Amino acid sequence: MTNNLDISRAMKIQLGEILETLPDSPEFVSGIRRAPARHFTLTQKETELALKNALRYIPEKWHRTLAPEFLDELLTRGRIYGYRFRPAGPIKGRPIEEYRSRCIEGQAFQVMIDNNLDFDVALYPYELVTYGETGQVCQNWMQYRLIKRYLEALTREQTLVVASGHPVGLFASSPQAPRVINTNALMVGCFDDQQNWHRAMALGVANYGQMTAGGWMYIGPQGIVHGTYSTILNAGRAKLGIPEDRDLTGRLFVSSGLGGMSGAQGKAVEIANGVGIFAEVDDSRIQTRLDQGWITRAVRDAAEAFALAAEYQQKKKSVTIAFHGNVVDLLEYAVANDIKIDLLSDQTSCHAVYEGGYCPQGVSFEERTELLKSGHAGFKEMVDTTLRHHYELINTLTRRGTYFFDYGNSFLKAVYDAGVTKICKNGKNPLDGFIFQSYVEDLMGPLMFDSTAPFAGFV
Repeated sequence: MTNNLDISRAMKIQLGEILETLPDSPEFVSGIRRAPARHFTLTQKETELALKNALRYIPEKWHRTLAPEFLDELLTRGRIYGYRFRPAGPIKGRPIEEYRSRCIEGQAFQVMIDNNLDFDVALYPYELVTYGETGQVCQNWMQYRLIKRYLEALTREQTLVVASGHPVGLFASSPQAPRVINTNALMVGCFDDQQNWHRAMALGVANYGQMTAGGWMYIGPQGIVHGTYSTILNAGRAKLGIPEDRDLTGRLFVSSGLGGMSGAQGKAVEIANGVGIFAEVDDSRIQTRLDQGWITRAVRDAAEAFALAAEYQQKKKSVTIAFHGNVVDLLEYAVANDIKIDLLSDQTSCHAVYEGGYCPQGVSFEERTELLKSGHAGFKEMVDTTLRHHYELINTLTRRGTYFFDYGNSFLKAVYDAGVTKICKNGKNPLDGFIFQSYVEDLMGPLMFDSTAPFAGFV
């Protein structure tokens, strides 16, 4: 392929060069999960900046129409998503040859991006959130359109630079160089906290890409099934005395979360021939896993969940059960009724614990969503109170013989941030690690961890 692209022009691509007319207002498909509205906290000056940041992608002739629309999104959703610019209809990763580009890498990236936004894959597809409550492909649909256009123009002598979803432009490079360099949400110093994250994302200057959402590499829970299977099987063999040639037959694994990565837990337990109960507050995620065959049964009562699990344990058969409710309610029942849990973990999105990734006890999923929208002053304390209780229940169960492990979702750090210093080995801070091990350290081998190093035990 020849390189005849005008770099200076490519770096100035705008939506007006892609779209001849302004798209119609969007129609949202009913039944598709939507991201919770985020509490609006910007000042008037910051609101003006957020609008300017969104309108920088838009031809001036459309500003008068779109400025009020973007302001409404900001006030009601807490973010500017530019819904109008989402392509109509379902988005799916199509066969690679159906995408236009001047190199196969440009085609491949487009497949990856669209797969991340598939209704069957993404957590909140209309808000470009792939998984983990806040992990986005990019910030808004204007960026999506532009990124796709840049990838169509990309050659093997160029590199596309993307910063928090913003396509900086195409730069001359060599065939050996990366075709895309992509960074997400680089916050510095005293601005690296939840309050400033929220502000930066509302301003349209930061995108939390998680590990594979902003990197366009997510392929759904099937991408982590093998790792989850290996983890729980290793846990059984290392901690429960299961022989190397045996599986989890007759053993009970309890965890929470059936969203993105956590959605793999049910299938992994089934492959390992174990019995699993997974708490999930969002009924739509349970229904998705039922429809996909990733879990077997769904119940709303803790007693029914454990009775069903015991039945299958006795039969030496595998079953995966979704409990529609809070994991803390589930563990409370286990403690009160002296139920033996062999393996215990947690896969709620505790990296975004105050952003909806962890639901307080006594609050429904719908009530949680309303609290996020209103910015209820007591929401953080409700989360912290539940985390502290969650910790105490885990402590009780581990004393009774349960093996609990952190599965890399920041649960231990969230408990510490909620005020539980007892979760630290030194009883003060995480410098020496936590009293519970992470799956990487304890189950997957020591790797290169140094137990004396600062922040050992973090994942």
